[in-house]
Amino acid sequence: MIMSHISHDMLQRSFSAIRQKLDRIGIVLSALCAVHCVATILLVSAMGLGGSFLMSPEIHRIGLVVATLVAAVAIGWGAMRHRVAAPFVIAMTGLSFMGGALAAPHGYKEAVLTILGVALVSLGHVLNVRHIHSAACKARCGD
Repeated sequence: MIMSHISHDMLQRSFSAIRQKLDRIGIVLSALCAVHCVATILLVSAMGLGGSFLMSPEIHRIGLVVATLVAAVAIGWGAMRHRVAAPFVIAMTGLSFMGGALAAPHGYKEAVLTILGVALVSLGHVLNVRHIHSAACKARCGD
């Protein structure tokens, strides 16, 4: 019985560590996406450089898929484990903005939707990490 409890605790700590790493990856990816959007606007409009590559719809589609997968695992896992809805709702709203950006024509409208989306997804990851480190989580969840 004690061995089973120890194994369960070790497993929970491992899952928590993986989820925290995915949240941090999500934050970094969100920042890189925002930098990509701003840099694309500046480079393409100021110098006409890299328009075909930087504004490629494939980059945005791949980015949305990666963001969705990372958020689904890290934030979805956190929402199920901790029963805290805010990170999940905020991140899903952000993913919706990012998806909406795919339907917008290239330009400032797409960039604004994408940057709003990645900011919300990043905020969802930050809230998820903060909850993991909160006293309420430590007392209730054991993470």
